[in-house]
Amino acid sequence: MTLRRQTTLRLRQTIYAILAVSGAALFGAAGMAQEAADSEAAATARTPLAMVTVIAGAIGPATAKQVADAVETAEDARADVLILKIDTPGGLVTSTREIISSILESQVPVAGYVAPAGGHAASAGTYIIYATAIAAMAPGTNIGAATPVTIGGMPGLPSPEDAAPRKDSGEDGAEDEASARSSQPSNEDAMAAKATNDAVAHIRSLAEMHGRNADWAEKAVREGASLSARAAVEEGVVEFIAADMGELLRQMHGREVATAAGKRVLNTEGAMTEHIEPGAMTRLLAILSNPNVAFILMLIGIYGLIFEFSNPGTIGPGVIGAICLLLGLYALNQLPLDYAGLALILLGLALMVTEAFTPTFGVLGLGGVVAFVLGSAMLIDSDQPEFQLSWSVIAGTAAVSVLTLAALLGYAWRAQTRPVATGSEELAGMEAEVIDWADGKGHVWVHSERWRARGPHQLAPGEKIRIEKLDGLTLVLSDAPAVHG
Repeated sequence: MTLRRQTTLRLRQTIYAILAVSGAALFGAAGMAQEAADSEAAATARTPLAMVTVIAGAIGPATAKQVADAVETAEDARADVLILKIDTPGGLVTSTREIISSILESQVPVAGYVAPAGGHAASAGTYIIYATAIAAMAPGTNIGAATPVTIGGMPGLPSPEDAAPRKDSGEDGAEDEASARSSQPSNEDAMAAKATNDAVAHIRSLAEMHGRNADWAEKAVREGASLSARAAVEEGVVEFIAADMGELLRQMHGREVATAAGKRVLNTEGAMTEHIEPGAMTRLLAILSNPNVAFILMLIGIYGLIFEFSNPGTIGPGVIGAICLLLGLYALNQLPLDYAGLALILLGLALMVTEAFTPTFGVLGLGGVVAFVLGSAMLIDSDQPEFQLSWSVIAGTAAVSVLTLAALLGYAWRAQTRPVATGSEELAGMEAEVIDWADGKGHVWVHSERWRARGPHQLAPGEKIRIEKLDGLTLVLSDAPAVHG
């Protein structure tokens, strides 16, 4: 084979190899494109999934955990939307902020739906609605009244003194100075103004994030304004009105919303709905976060430990008390506590325990009851009635404490007035039977025991005689015979 033919053969082989590799690459690219197209078609053909969780009642620690769990469940299921069905009068600020954080950090679009008819999203509910990517209301619902409530009235509203016209001052300007001093805000007013301004800034930022009416949001905080469902749509507070879940899903379909993962176009037409029920831990937290339950658990725990320490070895009260105390303290830790109130409760209990062990005939005990009642009234620092201690619970626990104290005082009084039952004092005045006797000395029988005794010069065996006292280990008998009655 000549050199020329070898060169030609090698060139052909190289060309064939290049063509083979190119063909394989083209077939691979076509296969990948087809696979992507098939995946896209499968995703498009998949039935959309809308997950729903219901927020009903006051917003608290259990609600915050419920929403966080619902967001996690929706993300794991790759749901197309998570719907928060809301009907709440409001709740705790800390729990509300936790819920808003969970919503804003969600990879799944979160929708807020005020329902059913007659429901409302008041106070904390308004903030949650503003935090959701898309908001709707059922007919007959309302939203608003988001003013932070503080002791002394609503912040932002003028007091009657501020609203009243001022009189002209005299030449010395004394009245002007007094009026200026009286018009200076108190510490309480300053704190209320700070809370209101913080709430306004928060809700305005949420409104701007989702393109809603920020001015009305500020009005809802500063003035406690509220809107009906139709007025809320007209004011740009929510996107639309939906009579039921099906209509809500239809109206949401195709809208572009913002999530933590970026902008998403909602695909909810004909979506399958799946309800997310609160888990066992969330239900337990809902029970424990009731301040009345937490308070009673704490008291059971403290009394159980007191009983255990006063009667070592019983074990049962100590175990039950420790469990109840830990549960009560955990639950109270989830609530906004006033630590001065907690300190007063502990002081009251300490005083009552001290009364039990070192009786002062009521001085420490009554002081403890007073401290206990005052501390109970101050314990929960919240304007929400759902998170305040019931006066009936306070009265009931105080009554139990008073009855316990009365029983302890009665026991102490009886112990002080009860005749001596042991020791040498017990023998004085008792009756002894002569066993043998001679020249003022002998032996007598007392308490099923034989005692050496001295006394009258002549006594007959079997004679009954009264004991006067105990001198060392010898009984001194009285000259007077025992009285039989």
